Amino acid sequence: MSWTEERVEQLKKLWTEGHSASQIATQLGGVTRNAVIGKVHRLGLSGRATPSRPVKRPPRLARPKPTTQRVVRKTPVEQTGTPETNLPAVAKNVEPLAPAKLDNGDFASVLNIRESMCKWPIGDPMDKDFAFCGRAASGGPYCAEHAKVAFQPKKQRARREDTVQPFRRAAG
Repeated sequence: MSWTEERVEQLKKLWTEGHSASQIATQLGGVTRNAVIGKVHRLGLSGRATPSRPVKRPPRLARPKPTTQRVVRKTPVEQTGTPETNLPAVAKNVEPLAPAKLDNGDFASVLNIRESMCKWPIGDPMDKDFAFCGRAASGGPYCAEHAKVAFQPKKQRARREDTVQPFRRAAG
C-alpha cells in the first residue's frame, strides 16, 4: 500500500486530533500501527493536541478492610475505683508490703538492686520515695508474696484469654 496525498492528509488530520497510531491505522485501512508511526516520524509531525490516553490515571480506590470487633481495654485513667479494687482476686488477698531496708539502711533502688532481690516496684517511679521490694527473690524476679500477685494460676489465665478475644474463629 502506498501513501497517497489524500491518505497523508488524513493521517495528519487524525494525528493532530489526538488519535492513537492504532486508531489511525484502523481508519486508513491496509496499514499497520508501526507503518503509521514510521510515517509520522518521517513527516516530522509534532506532538498531538490531546494525548491518546490520559496522562494521569484516576486513583485506585482502596478495598474496604473487613471489620472486626475489638475488645477495648480500659487505660488506668479510664478505670473506676481505687487501684486495690481493680486488682485480680488473688492480689486482693495479699496485704501490701513495705520495701525492705538493706544493710546500710537504704531501700532497694535501680542503683543497688541485685539479681537475688525482689524487683516489685513500690510507689510512683517519679516520686523520690520510690523503691523496690528488696526481699529475697524466690526462683524468679519477685519474692513469694509478690509472685502470688504477678503470676496467676493457669485456669484463671485461660479464662481471661477467652474473655479477651471472644471473636476468634475456631480452626477447622
